[in-house]
Amino acid sequence: MKRDFKEEFDKIKTKMENKENFAFVRFSDGEMFIMQNQTVVLAASYFVTGERVGNNIYTKEEQKEFHPSKHQFYRQRLIETLRFRKEGYYKGICTKTDVGEVNFQWQLDLHGEGDEDHLTFANVLINSNYPRYVEELVPLLKEREVIYVVNELADLSGLPFEVKKDFRIGSNCMIDNYDTARKVKEYIKDNNIENHVILCSAASLSNFIIQECYEDNPNNTFLDIGSSLNPYLKLEGWKFTRGYLTSYWMKSDSHWGKQIDQW
Repeated sequence: MKRDFKEEFDKIKTKMENKENFAFVRFSDGEMFIMQNQTVVLAASYFVTGERVGNNIYTKEEQKEFHPSKHQFYRQRLIETLRFRKEGYYKGICTKTDVGEVNFQWQLDLHGEGDEDHLTFANVLINSNYPRYVEELVPLLKEREVIYVVNELADLSGLPFEVKKDFRIGSNCMIDNYDTARKVKEYIKDNNIENHVILCSAASLSNFIIQECYEDNPNNTFLDIGSSLNPYLKLEGWKFTRGYLTSYWMKSDSHWGKQIDQW
């Protein structure tokens, strides 16, 4: 089960160029920690991951909380989205480059055997592939009808493509805006939406939206793009927490901008 970081990007780009409908959903370290039943908190000036606590700056659009004692429903739903199988439904997981061999294997075990062809890198659109994402993939959205699930603080006027319809979410959206998945699915059905691109920048809520909507509507493309467009949206949090973005947009020397993930 080999994977090449650049080749996996090429697969997604080719699908976009050919206007082939598919879904890509990300299970980055935050999703992994939640599925492992660890406490996850991103607060204004600190973070908690299990028993690990540290200081950092998280602006409002990046703040979230998962507490195992209160939020088991969302954890189980997240696991369901990892195990879901459908032609064209691609799941990006953390690799040993980010989380080590043990956690990498843990994700594979949780996913279960079979459907390996639909597993790819969680970071396939970012890190060292991010310049190509901005310069080669994002321009393709100019040719498509785009729906965007995005934070309520985002300013869409700076995007290099048009957005037909947006759904707004707030902080801790996985829990506080869970019903957005239903709203997006109803919009698609009620308006006979086909061959659109639905972009999701909604943390773990993106997983719920994409799985639920693609299950019933495989004639659209769903992309979990995380914070990759935040510099266009006049949001500031990425400057403190996203090395792959500071590497490209601020010419920082962050190693994330050079990282080639390894399977």
